[in-house]
Amino acid sequence: MNSRVKRLALPLGGAIAATSMIGATLVTSANAATAPVRKSAALASSGSAQKIANFWKANGGANLKAAAQFTGDQQVSGKVKLGGGDAKPDGKAGVIAPIGQEKVTPTKVKNVNLPKTIGKVFFTVGDKEYWCSASSVQSKYHNLVATAGHCVFDEGVQNGALDNWVFIPGYYQGKTPWGIYVGKAAYTHYDFAVYEDYDSDYAFVTVYNGITYAGEKQVTKETYDNWQGYKYAKDVEITAEEYKKKVDEKGGESADAWAKTSGSEKIVPWGTKDAVTATKEVTKDEFDAASKVPATQNFHQAPELTKTEIVDEEFYNKYTGPGYKKIVDSAFTITHYYLAYAVEKTSTVKYYKTVFFIEYYKDAGRLGDNVGGQGFTWNQKVGQPVYVFGYPAAPHPDGDKPFTGVTPKWCYGKTFAAKAAAAFKAEAQIGLKCSMTAGSSGAPWLLKYSSTKRLGYINGVTSLIGDADTNGRIDFSTSPYFDTETYSIYKAAANLWSGSIVAKDGDVITKA
Repeated sequence: MNSRVKRLALPLGGAIAATSMIGATLVTSANAATAPVRKSAALASSGSAQKIANFWKANGGANLKAAAQFTGDQQVSGKVKLGGGDAKPDGKAGVIAPIGQEKVTPTKVKNVNLPKTIGKVFFTVGDKEYWCSASSVQSKYHNLVATAGHCVFDEGVQNGALDNWVFIPGYYQGKTPWGIYVGKAAYTHYDFAVYEDYDSDYAFVTVYNGITYAGEKQVTKETYDNWQGYKYAKDVEITAEEYKKKVDEKGGESADAWAKTSGSEKIVPWGTKDAVTATKEVTKDEFDAASKVPATQNFHQAPELTKTEIVDEEFYNKYTGPGYKKIVDSAFTITHYYLAYAVEKTSTVKYYKTVFFIEYYKDAGRLGDNVGGQGFTWNQKVGQPVYVFGYPAAPHPDGDKPFTGVTPKWCYGKTFAAKAAAAFKAEAQIGLKCSMTAGSSGAPWLLKYSSTKRLGYINGVTSLIGDADTNGRIDFSTSPYFDTETYSIYKAAANLWSGSIVAKDGDVITKA
């Protein structure tokens, strides 16, 4: 694939491929041959990385559970022919071996075993949480993730990258079995980052060491106030003696202990000792039915409280309370009636203090050491069989929703040169017959995948999906063709160190 400078504005990175082909104007530059190939963006410093992890872990992973599959607003229309694109090698084929295979004892298996390397990348766009599919990939420091470019880069944001970006391998309903891996730096092709050329819709992201939950601890308010990680406070009841001790110690009520008085009322017969009179508004019928003499029943009329108010017509018509509505000489009136009764009041004093907690996280180690990493290959011949593993979630165009996005799914088949999709400047992508819907963006395409070893070679990532026969069902996916330029971008990212985001006291986070 040759570098191309393109000037056509595109919609946000796509989950559904636009299938009506429109003409794309290509503006070539005299300097195209010397145009930059690689584009990078910082995702998080070590200082901000823990805050990003806390954003996703807080409140039991509420933000993780709230995330939706990332998708654009493209609509399927027209008919798309499969094949016909110009995806082809631009040099000698190459391979990088996967990591993790030496730990597996080869056995024959009949089922397709899911790779440990796959998971979801989570990020935010504005105030909304989203996710895509992704996979760990081999690198020098075992710290690299491969996904779609549109799941990382957005030309419309400040630094060109999406916010709060993390990778969670094996994610399932808020659980993070191997930890959360915060993105440090992202790399993609210049043509995608600047011109949204989907022939380069891939990204390689270095991630910090993962962090995992290590427990919680009750601390002083001072420690709580200074804690930069996830923390919470709750009120607990204490004894009167404990409360008095705190008050005596502080010379008055302390900031984290207080008394609270609550009361209750019990209706009692008239004449009960120490009873007090209470009133309540009732309907005219209830008022008329009540006794005028307290001795005959608990409730009796309180005519001294009866009052009539004049209101406007709008209020009169909307009023639904117990008051009696009546029009008198063209005036709209509402009369309120009350009953009196005897109650015995009791009060209870309870004492409370605020207890402060902080959550600890420990360094989970490097991504590749925990889940392995798929190999990487480029300039491969089109037409070879691949497995695709992703997390589809969106319904098909006809409304049917066979996927949940909760568990990964897979497709298998031989790749083909995908027909150009002008709306995405996609002229050199490969395709695969596959029914995965939106949510599968970024899913790894694995060549020579071993179900026994759960490892293969990443030869693409899901970029676009579409309905080839216009029957309302997604039936194919596409991926950028991985060529020499793809390898150069992968190589640049694969040789970068990330390190840990954990300031350690032993093996536990003490400060962000």
